[in-house]
Amino acid sequence: MSAPDPPRVRGASRLQESTITRPDRRSLRPVLVASTTALVSLALLVVAVRLGWLGADVGRGAEFCEVEPVGPVRQPANTLSNLGFVLAGLAIGWHAGLPHGRLARRGLATSYAVVVVLLGPGSMAMHATQSELGGRLDQLSMYVLAGFAAAYAGIRLSGHGVGTFVAALVALVALGDLIGRAGTLPVVNNAGNAAFTVVLVVAVVLEVRLRRRADSPAGVAWIVAALTTMAVAFAVWTLSRSGAPLCDPHSWVQGHAVWHLLCAVAACCLYRYWTTEPEPAGAQERAEPAL
Repeated sequence: MSAPDPPRVRGASRLQESTITRPDRRSLRPVLVASTTALVSLALLVVAVRLGWLGADVGRGAEFCEVEPVGPVRQPANTLSNLGFVLAGLAIGWHAGLPHGRLARRGLATSYAVVVVLLGPGSMAMHATQSELGGRLDQLSMYVLAGFAAAYAGIRLSGHGVGTFVAALVALVALGDLIGRAGTLPVVNNAGNAAFTVVLVVAVVLEVRLRRRADSPAGVAWIVAALTTMAVAFAVWTLSRSGAPLCDPHSWVQGHAVWHLLCAVAACCLYRYWTTEPEPAGAQERAEPAL
């Protein structure tokens, strides 16, 4: 005699049943989390700029060419171009809700969308105010992005879980912040930018090692696009600083603004590359619930 069906839980919602019976259903959680992050962080930034919470103008970011107009926003083009990161994070959040948009470690696609969104207001804080705290927020958002890339590559290479990822991310961000206090450097302006670059290089090296042991060439076009876009972005960043050939202080088409937009594109390409990696065994049972 066959075993009886398990009793149905009284009050179970249709939402829960749909999640169980339709594991391939789109999840709205990633884009809702990213959207909420964008709205709250941008609102806080507007209030902080208007009320002077970020402190006085000390010239942080003044080397990025754009002239300071009359008004509360010191570098309008360099500030507004950071909306590219916000839009990129929202696009990642939207795509992450698809069954094929998730990363090999569940939940991290949503986290990455949030990280990319926060790059926007983080960089805006510096370009809008040129304050010391604004500069710190800008570099902190950069450390988090680079640390995320390196930590995620590290746990996929080692086979460790999300706990190790979080520990590595925290350590890398703390190390970047410590190095960033060392002062100015040639070419990259300051030690913080150097720390960001080094951690990104570490992430690339780890990704190369992962690619060498992969069974298929899936996603190669996305990682090539990400690296190529970053290379072009860095060239624009270098050539558009104050006194450089592409610097036009009064133009709304600022090279540093182009750097922001290209970096946002590279962040999206990197995410799409990650989504091509097969999920570990048993990942379907740990799928995020749909909304």
